[in-house]
Amino acid sequence: MNIHEFQAKRLFAQFGIPVPRGKEIKSVRAAEKWVAALDTPVYVVKAQIHAGGRGKAGGVKLTKHREEVPKLAKELLGKTLVTHQTGPKGRKVRRLLIEEGADIAKELYLGLLVDRDSGRPTFVASTEGGMDIEEVAARTPEKVLKEAVDPAVGFQAHNGRNLAFGLGLPQIEPAVVSPFIAMLDNLYRLFLEKDASLVEINPLVITTEKTLLALDGKISLDDNGLFKHPDLQKLRDLHEEEPLEIEASQHNLNYVKLDGNIGCMVNGAGLAMATMDVIKLAGSEPANFLDVGGGATKETVAAGFRILLKDPHVKGIFINIFGGIVRCERIAHGVIEAAREVGITLPVVVRLQGTNAEEGRRLLLDSGLTVDVATDLWEAAQKIVQMTSAK
Repeated sequence: MNIHEFQAKRLFAQFGIPVPRGKEIKSVRAAEKWVAALDTPVYVVKAQIHAGGRGKAGGVKLTKHREEVPKLAKELLGKTLVTHQTGPKGRKVRRLLIEEGADIAKELYLGLLVDRDSGRPTFVASTEGGMDIEEVAARTPEKVLKEAVDPAVGFQAHNGRNLAFGLGLPQIEPAVVSPFIAMLDNLYRLFLEKDASLVEINPLVITTEKTLLALDGKISLDDNGLFKHPDLQKLRDLHEEEPLEIEASQHNLNYVKLDGNIGCMVNGAGLAMATMDVIKLAGSEPANFLDVGGGATKETVAAGFRILLKDPHVKGIFINIFGGIVRCERIAHGVIEAAREVGITLPVVVRLQGTNAEEGRRLLLDSGLTVDVATDLWEAAQKIVQMTSAK
């Protein structure tokens, strides 16, 4: 689950990470009230959407004149921002962060995430703050530093020193070395205690007053850990999520909308990824990732059908089930009942393998539904691609 910048900065402040004074704003009137109390040489008005590249899209405004802030707020509120992460539809701006500016001497990048190769929380840092870290890694990989933390012992001072010296902080500004190491310790505590999957500060700035300041902030929370954090669950902004993904989460389905035309319903994330790959190999594009889980029932299958059918781009449905935890004949009964309940008119190809797969296939063939049944994954993918290509 992603959260807004202003929410991330609140969490930063709770863990002793310095942030600019700022406030979430939802109306021009609120902007007028807040700016009257905010005395600063530079005012920053930032659109709050779950996407990067806001500055390039015109979603970040700076002014030295207090009276201009409400005008800037009116300009941004209700505007649709289109960035490289929103797609062509863009995102509507419903809230702002209005905060004080900073006298910047140097910009850095700092992030913390789990390195899947080592299985350890890993800091990522660079002297190229303010830029997309992916772009820095592609063009100048030597400027991207990594420091893994052994989870058995936690963050240690030497982890901080390695990054501080790697970034050249003793030469850039010796006064911030110790605060930088302390900040890394606080960031690591936040990462673990809040079950985050990503914490990012870009840029982390060294001010002309020789202090550190998190000028921007991004936090992604692990959905699997949210049950432990009722306070964090309240930070969810449904306006920033795909409506079909919201509906899927209400049925405990793992769904991610994509841009293709073949709807996929699969049990197991690994099989779902393989299914999407084989659809592409067969010459088409998947419309979604949909994992109904190992314990798929008639209800979950029916919910999956409804979600797939609500996507206007879906021209056919590919059901790929491995009967392990749940036997294939039970899946077949679920597909038959759900198909009759929902009223499917699109081409459907079902591939069953595993326990009682033959019985499941026989049930589907005898159901009277216009469902194509396959045993081989490649054969099934070719069938659904051919059927949707003709539409």
